[in-house]
Amino acid sequence: MMKILTTIALILLIIGGLNWLLVGLFQYDLVAALFGGQAAVLSRIIYAIVGLCAIYAIALLPKLRTACHHV
Repeated sequence: MMKILTTIALILLIIGGLNWLLVGLFQYDLVAALFGGQAAVLSRIIYAIVGLCAIYAIALLPKLRTACHHV
């Protein structure tokens, strides 16, 4: 179950990162465009979920460090 959660979190972080790339390069927020603007409830939910995935990824850092030392 944790592997599925981790995979989903990483996919959402990649999507969020690509959205920020679009914002940075082209001033185009894909999430806002798809879900009704930055202030729209659905957009805010998406932003919050991606943020929670980032917090979850922070918790994964010690495991990643351990895995890298074993290689």
